[in-house]
Amino acid sequence: MASLLNASLLLQLSVLLLISTVLAAADSSAQSHFPPAAPPQLSPYHHPTVPTPTPSPSPAVQPPTQPTVKSPPHPPNTLPAKPPSYPSPTARNFVAVQGVVYCKPCKYVGVDTLMGAAPLAGAVVKLQCNNTKYHLEEQAKTDKNGFFFFMPHKVTTYGSHKCKVFLVSSALSVCQVPTDLNSGATGANLKPTKLPITTPDKKLPFKLFTVGPFAFEPLKKLPCK
Repeated sequence: MASLLNASLLLQLSVLLLISTVLAAADSSAQSHFPPAAPPQLSPYHHPTVPTPTPSPSPAVQPPTQPTVKSPPHPPNTLPAKPPSYPSPTARNFVAVQGVVYCKPCKYVGVDTLMGAAPLAGAVVKLQCNNTKYHLEEQAKTDKNGFFFFMPHKVTTYGSHKCKVFLVSSALSVCQVPTDLNSGATGANLKPTKLPITTPDKKLPFKLFTVGPFAFEPLKKLPCK
C-alpha cells in the first residue's frame, strides 16, 4: 500500500516538471521571434507641444429692438373749404392843399426863377378836381405872405390824383402875368407833403399836399425900374 502512494506522488511530480519545462521552452521561443520594442528616441531639438487653450466663443450680443412706431394717419385728400378772401379797404383821408405865390422882378421876366421875387398878397388860385363822381372847383386868396390853403370836404386821397391847382389872377397891377413856373399856369398836380416830426400825420384830420411855388410877373412892355 505504501509503495502505491509513493509511485503516485512520483508520477505527479514528473508531470508537473514536464509542464514547467514545456512552458519555459515556449516562453524562450516567443522571445526569440518577437524582440523587445526599443524605447522611443527623442530629438535633442524636440520640445514638447503644449496645447493652446481655445477661447470659448463669447455669446452674441443682440441689438436692442426698436419699438414699433405707427405711421400717422393720412390726411384727407380733399382740403377743407377756405373762406373767400377780400381785399382790405384802403383808408381814405380828406385832402388839404397848400402853396405860395410870388411876384417876380421885371429883370427876370421870361426866366423860370424866383431870384429877387417877393410874396404876393391877394392873388387868386383855383383847385379843380375832375373826378368821375364829383366835379369840384374852389378858389382861395393868398395872405400877406403869399400863402394859400384849400381843404375841400368832398375830395379824399382816393381821388386826389385827379386834382390840379391853377393861377387865376393877381391883386398887384404891375405883376399881372401868370407864369408856368412849377405848372402854375397849366395846372399843377398835387404832391404829398412829408410832415415834420413835431406834427405827425396821424394827428391831422386830412392828408396834406403841396403845389408850387407859383409866380406872376410884370408885362414885358413895362419899363423895368
